[in-house]
Amino acid sequence: MMMTETLTETLQEGIRLFNLKRWDMALRIFQQLHSNTPEDAQGTNEVAYYLGLCYTKLGRFDDALLYLEQVVNAESNIMRVYQCRLTLAYIYVITERANMAEFELNRLSEIGFESVQLYTVLAYSACSGRQYQKAVELYAKALQLDNNNTTAMNGLGYILADTAMNVEQGLVLCKKAVDRNPDNAAYLDSLGWAYFKKGDAAEARNWLRRALGIASLASQQKEIRNHIRIVAGET
Repeated sequence: MMMTETLTETLQEGIRLFNLKRWDMALRIFQQLHSNTPEDAQGTNEVAYYLGLCYTKLGRFDDALLYLEQVVNAESNIMRVYQCRLTLAYIYVITERANMAEFELNRLSEIGFESVQLYTVLAYSACSGRQYQKAVELYAKALQLDNNNTTAMNGLGYILADTAMNVEQGLVLCKKAVDRNPDNAAYLDSLGWAYFKKGDAAEARNWLRRALGIASLASQQKEIRNHIRIVAGET
């Protein structure tokens, strides 16, 4: 059964809103489509795919897993399966399910996919497991593929500063990430923390407060507040 013209137009509107980062509004459209689209209709996987991505962006990870796994099991487009597996791995890392994250990432490695995104998620997973040297090597591989990738810059910079492997280089990388994306709370937090590791508490407080002011996720706010307390000598 084909999707009707009205449903197709609604889908395109949802995608447009998603691309504009208006994830709450996009989610409502995709939820409506999911309720109104027959299970065997063309476009079912498309709706599930965007539902999974919207839920991921909004930090509703359990809801995201439901739809992303549906796409992985039913989608024939190999690149979409790749992206979903990568997103699944990211969610499993964030939610501290390391074995599940490694399963998804290993599946991608086994079939020969190499990308900046794969290396950055692998690096994040390694960092979460306190395998800092491995994380550094993986972030470096990501930057070899794309030396302007801010996720890799920020991740590598944070580790180098936080572990004192190379605080000065870590600070440089964190600055570069913020210069390229000054409205990213995670990057601002990393820069503030790098300044603290360098011994500049005043600059650290400045950047950490800016990070807290724009952080949207509760987990992110918690980490930034913890950094602020440490800089203030409260812990």
